[in-house]
Amino acid sequence: MVGRIRRWQQRHWAERSKAERVELQSMVTWHATVWTFPLTWLLLPLLSGVERRPVPMALGWLLAVVDLLQCVAAHRVLRPAVDHYLGRTELPPRAMRAPAILLGLALALTMALAAVGGTDPLGIRFMIGAVLVPFGLPYAFTVPVKVFLRRSAAFAALFTAAFAIGSPSGLGALATGAVIVFSAVFSVMAARCGAWTLSVVWEAERAREIEARLAVAEERLRFGRDLHDVLGRNLSVISLKSELAVQLARRGRPEAVEQMIEVQRIAQDSQREVREVVRGYREADLGVELAGAQGVLAAAGIDCEVRAEAVGLPAEVQSALGWVVREATTNVLRHGDAGRCTVALQVLEGHVVLTVENDGASGTPNGGGGSGLAGLRERLAVVDGTLETGTVGEDGFRLVAEVPLTGVSGVTR
Repeated sequence: MVGRIRRWQQRHWAERSKAERVELQSMVTWHATVWTFPLTWLLLPLLSGVERRPVPMALGWLLAVVDLLQCVAAHRVLRPAVDHYLGRTELPPRAMRAPAILLGLALALTMALAAVGGTDPLGIRFMIGAVLVPFGLPYAFTVPVKVFLRRSAAFAALFTAAFAIGSPSGLGALATGAVIVFSAVFSVMAARCGAWTLSVVWEAERAREIEARLAVAEERLRFGRDLHDVLGRNLSVISLKSELAVQLARRGRPEAVEQMIEVQRIAQDSQREVREVVRGYREADLGVELAGAQGVLAAAGIDCEVRAEAVGLPAEVQSALGWVVREATTNVLRHGDAGRCTVALQVLEGHVVLTVENDGASGTPNGGGGSGLAGLRERLAVVDGTLETGTVGEDGFRLVAEVPLTGVSGVTR
């Protein structure tokens, strides 16, 4: 049983984004709310307060069946109503027709039950609330709040007046109006507050996606500028020297060989520089990466603690470890649902150790077989470093990068 629960969690929860999790939780809450009121405010008064006479019993159980049909209708229209509010799809024109018909039938049965004295007045008020909420909750998604409140106020006035005609009592009319107002306010608040939060979460999710696309576009522009800077001048020189070598060769001048040797040297230098661009030759500053990681994780709601001192490390070591911090931060954001992350840098005798540990890890320790950690191992191999990853406890993940400092002077702990 525990294994099935974990597999369900992995399949339906852990693999979802934060916005998808919020939406799933909201939908479950709304569906549960729709069914809660009939099961409490209607069935309990029916079971305990209805007169044991044929007509009240028939009206009561018919009302229960209609109310349950209301819940089924609300259950079917709830998802389209939420999608309509979030701007995903248009709500079908007749989507609320069946819930409205069932609501009218349920209110008529309630008034009939009150007219024959089938139950006490308090039970009647509870039944009114029980039949209003299954209709009001999905309906609140389909119209503006002002329209919903205005129509609810008009309905409350008309139904209270009609109910008072059959049971002339000032206190009873006031109680009936109060129940209708409560049901309307509860429906609109339960629907709109959760839906507004959901829309904000999705907007933040879209903003993050746009930010990621902008970062990719910026990196492409940087890459293009770097390639232009590297190749533009060198290709121009190669073109000029090649043309000069052709002219010299046509004249039988021996200098043509020297020009072609120079062209060969420039071409080799260009090849080396292009490789440096492709590999990301701009060295990652370790201090900047540590500060950036703490800021990014904090902005994502992850408690990040950095215990590091990068002073005194050689440039190539800082660059390699800076890439480790960058990739580890990306993995924390993309994989799992971390709430805490710790980054520690220890400079020991002869080597430096960088440790990144976070909770809320999901999936495989290597991030699902991606190329990010493999690329880090290649970068660390240039400075004779190593990278180790693994799980810690039930949901923790730890990344440890170690780089030797052999021959480096002035490095202290």
